[in-house]
Amino acid sequence: MPKHYRPAGKKKEGNAARYMTRSQALKSLQVNLNLFRRLCIVKGIFPREPKKKVKGNHHTYYHVKDISFLQHEPLLEKFREIKTYQKKVQKAKAKKNEELARLLLTRQPTYKLDRLIRERYPTFHDALRDLDDCLTMVHLFAVLPASDRENLEVKRVHNCRKLSHEWQAYISRTHALRKVFVSVKGIYYQAELDGQKITWLTPHAIQQVFTNDVDFGVLLTFLEFYETLLAFINFKLYHSLNVKYPPILDSRLEALAADLYALSRYIDASSRGMTVEPKVDASSSSQSNDRAESELRLAQLQHQLPSSEPGALMHLVADKEVEEDEETKACKSLFKDLKFFLSREVPRESLLFVLPAFGGMVSWEGEGAPFKEDDESITHHIIDKPSAGHMYLSREYVQPQWIYDCVNARIILPTEKYLVGRIPPPHLSPFVDNEAEGYVPDYAETIKRLQAAARNDVLPLPGVGKEDLEDPQNIYYAGVMSREEEDKAAKKKEKLAAGEKQYHEELKKELTGSAADDVAAPVVKEGEGEESSVPDAAQIAQDTADMPTLMMSRNKRKLYDAMKIGQKKKNESVERIKQRKKNLKADQ
Repeated sequence: MPKHYRPAGKKKEGNAARYMTRSQALKSLQVNLNLFRRLCIVKGIFPREPKKKVKGNHHTYYHVKDISFLQHEPLLEKFREIKTYQKKVQKAKAKKNEELARLLLTRQPTYKLDRLIRERYPTFHDALRDLDDCLTMVHLFAVLPASDRENLEVKRVHNCRKLSHEWQAYISRTHALRKVFVSVKGIYYQAELDGQKITWLTPHAIQQVFTNDVDFGVLLTFLEFYETLLAFINFKLYHSLNVKYPPILDSRLEALAADLYALSRYIDASSRGMTVEPKVDASSSSQSNDRAESELRLAQLQHQLPSSEPGALMHLVADKEVEEDEETKACKSLFKDLKFFLSREVPRESLLFVLPAFGGMVSWEGEGAPFKEDDESITHHIIDKPSAGHMYLSREYVQPQWIYDCVNARIILPTEKYLVGRIPPPHLSPFVDNEAEGYVPDYAETIKRLQAAARNDVLPLPGVGKEDLEDPQNIYYAGVMSREEEDKAAKKKEKLAAGEKQYHEELKKELTGSAADDVAAPVVKEGEGEESSVPDAAQIAQDTADMPTLMMSRNKRKLYDAMKIGQKKKNESVERIKQRKKNLKADQ
């Protein structure tokens, strides 16, 4: 037998050795499909696409190293222990031993995902980079109703709501919010932390309904991991402000559903440098519990920050210098010295988040508000429908869209178009580059002019470029040159083109050897040279444009053709929008 003889089928090589199907992974780990999905989600393991699928295209493939990581995961043993313990509970219930079943449920083993968070995200920037889906998921479940059918508990919904409000309170206090867009799906927000842009979507404050085409078991597994991740991030962010985490909130404001305002007050009071600890006598310290200590500390916080102080909502610490960039300073001072009052029908939670993030003071209708509706210092009243109550002449009544448009434009827009009862202008998305798309809406041009006026910049007139502004003589010459001079210049250009063509023809005849000295040169009349040279120039331009395409490989040529098709579709879409706009103007 040869030395390197290998019997057929005894060893795998290539993709067959590097990848395995999901069925093979389940058999190797000895788990069911649901547990395998949970492990893959919390460990961050996803299916792979090998170049050659050995078992066929209808299988899902995983890398062998990923499955080996799962085999040595301590969480796998914990899940098996929990499954075994649940069998004991079911056995007690089957024997109708309710007392034993209740006792076993109280001692059920638990697990934590803290180690996996530190394993998957070694640095804080790695966690921020993967925060978009996390925030969207947590904000979604914060507004969903609890459901026994989907195994969504009330405690989990409250935890999601608490985490989302803690995140919003930090973003609002540090003025890190950059963009807001209200769409049919919900409200898009974009913040910037440590140079990392984070975008998330929050649903509208309406009744949410469960659908049957969504597997909530998988979503709840993702939510379990995202809750732990967001708690880690909030802990890091709050400690960067020297604020204790988790925060202790005013129970009265929590009962009034003013969690975000309560968090703002807590951060403001804690970041003022409060280091006073609760002082309790030795006799009563043995009898005090965590609740009493929390209430005493909260009382100290409320004593240093009275509820009647209107400026205590979102002011940064005065005695602590924080390095801020130019954009943060602009966002911080956008609504400076402006006071807003929210009516009952407007999206209160969104505006309570956005307005303080840009330096405004805000209140609402109801108990626990920092100031009442009859406050004479209110500058803007946010209302969405005509009110039959008392109208104050010292304030402006605008629609909520005015707030979002001002935030995206970074200037205070005129309020005439946003008054109550009027149809507001289109709400433009700040996530779309109009110049790149090829179509700039009229209101975007208006906002651009207002921004330039706010910066005291000079914008060019239509048809005039920036190079003309740099050299004013170009505009002067364009305005002074008469029509007659332009015609003379055009005729001179035609003569030069005709002479150049004649020269090229003679040169071509000399090269071919058919040139004759006695042949008179053709006389070119004025106006004919340009017309006869147009097809040749067009053909030359076409050949020159096709030359790079002919030199491309087949794959690159297909990619180039796909790019041209995409550009053609974009141009057709732009033309369709312009035609629709033209038809609307004609109907009006």
